[in-house]
Amino acid sequence: MNARAFLSSIKEGVTGIIRHPLVTIASITTILLMLVLMSAFFVFSANARSIMKKLGQQPPIEVYMRLQCTQEELDIMSQALTNDARVIGFTLLSPEQNYENFKANLGSSSSILDGFDYNMYLPYTFTVQLSDPSYANDVANYLRSGSGVNKVALESNVMSFLVRARQIVNVVTGVSFVVLLLIALFIISNMVRISVYARANEIEIMKFVGATNAYIRMPYIIEGALVGLVSAICAWGASCLIYRSVYASMMGKVSTSSFYAILPLQNIMWWVLILVVLMGVIIGAVGSGISVRNYIKV
Repeated sequence: MNARAFLSSIKEGVTGIIRHPLVTIASITTILLMLVLMSAFFVFSANARSIMKKLGQQPPIEVYMRLQCTQEELDIMSQALTNDARVIGFTLLSPEQNYENFKANLGSSSSILDGFDYNMYLPYTFTVQLSDPSYANDVANYLRSGSGVNKVALESNVMSFLVRARQIVNVVTGVSFVVLLLIALFIISNMVRISVYARANEIEIMKFVGATNAYIRMPYIIEGALVGLVSAICAWGASCLIYRSVYASMMGKVSTSSFYAILPLQNIMWWVLILVVLMGVIIGAVGSGISVRNYIKV
């Protein structure tokens, strides 16, 4: 198809939108609702992954050094953790700091530790934060071989749960997208069929004068893509307004640094825009193309 024919198809596509306003409004509304649902699943998935990532980055690994370990051994361990790309942070606690933490946890019963010789019985410890909980076992095994290490404690059940939960969220989100996409394609293809039937005589004349199948189909595909684009922009605006309201409601008494804080709007709004525009154009164009192919028999 040459440029002139393509421009003519664009003109016909825009004309088709104007010519059948009720079908256009129904199509926009249907795609808009589907895209809002897709946005909701995407936002839920993004927040679930964010929360699980933050939980997985909390010290899942505790490294207990040997009693009276040397400063050189502490330096070697610190350097190893600093150089490990899987580690995003760590904290070194002295015997005195561990002693004070124990007393704080005991609360009013902390007096039982008065006079306790922490230098004799408490070790230096490292609390290690990982970039991803799936690294936990490998990092723990690596640290156990370190010089001066007595024990490495790992909450393996928690780490395994976080990894499985992330996989489940990804699978559920993907399946939901596919199901919604198929539903939207089915609905849109049936709506476009109305427009196709309304122009049946015109299309038949075009075929008699030698119009190709691609030339006949293209205006419908462009019409569907334009409807999908308009629906996407509307869905994006609606999703942003809804999310802003939800964020204000949920985060009113929650600190943004909390493990359970949800993502702010500016962190996900552009990803949502990309998603709805792509899906909207695909749903509109493919749905229209399917309808033309199945019902016009060009």
